[in-house]
Amino acid sequence: MLKRILGGAILITVAIVAYFAWTQMGDSAQPGQTPSDDPYFTANDRYVEAAGARWRVRETGPETGETLVLIHGFTHSLEAFEAWADRLDETYRVIRFDLPAHGLTGPREDNAYSIPQTVDQVAALLDEITEGPFILAGNSLGGLVAWRYAKDHEDQVKALILISPGGYSINGVTETPVEVPDALKAFFRFAPEIAIRAATSALYADPSKVTDAQVRRITDLMKRDGNGEAMIARLEQFTLPDPQADLGEVEVPTLLIWGDHDTLVPTEHGPRFEAAMPNARLVIIENAGHVAMEEAPEESLAPALEFLNGLNN
Repeated sequence: MLKRILGGAILITVAIVAYFAWTQMGDSAQPGQTPSDDPYFTANDRYVEAAGARWRVRETGPETGETLVLIHGFTHSLEAFEAWADRLDETYRVIRFDLPAHGLTGPREDNAYSIPQTVDQVAALLDEITEGPFILAGNSLGGLVAWRYAKDHEDQVKALILISPGGYSINGVTETPVEVPDALKAFFRFAPEIAIRAATSALYADPSKVTDAQVRRITDLMKRDGNGEAMIARLEQFTLPDPQADLGEVEVPTLLIWGDHDTLVPTEHGPRFEAAMPNARLVIIENAGHVAMEEAPEESLAPALEFLNGLNN
């Protein structure tokens, strides 16, 4: 959901920082550079072939637990939900994966990154790795994919947790993609760490909570072969058609979580989602931005646990 970067102060910040870093970075951020090993591939990870891609999938928690699927947002990876997973996998079978163009899954050969295509790709992956019904959660781009998957596969989804999900138009983006500025293309192609820090900090209400390890991880994974170009391709195919009618068809119990300082998907979109969805409840997290599950894991997880517990009562 970095489409918001296409306008306003964030674009200016990223463009300036990306230009400065581009002219200063030397060999440390060359396009196509790939780490020689996979420090982010853990004992809980595996690769799964599905929908013409090789996905990194991480599964934790008891095999007999109820399945909870967590989908990260744009430019991020499955680690975005690490704090939630550490708590939830005490009870739930927690499944995470890197979306195409992200993390260790990487780019697709067919360049198919539109939202409908991504929903179909995720559906194919989920058919390979789990059986429904399961609980589905997502942030930003992952939230958009999650609720659109639920619309098309409602028999597979027991409930939804959506953290600042995409849906309504932002900065004029509708059913027509918006041209990606050259400065932003440079940001994705070169992924200089100084620019990654600026962009990540813009997602937070309190930028001091952004850690060096987090910036390094995002930078490393964006620099994997082909990821930068694939992210550009995803933005070039990204659309936000009016979601009102489609949201009205998503009848599963839904928890909406929004940070009160979200500068990417405005907090005002939360009440619109709540009004459009037949069975949704909105919770606003104070002093949190676009990635509440990272910036305020305890505060955002509390209503999620209450919601999950209520599903079985």
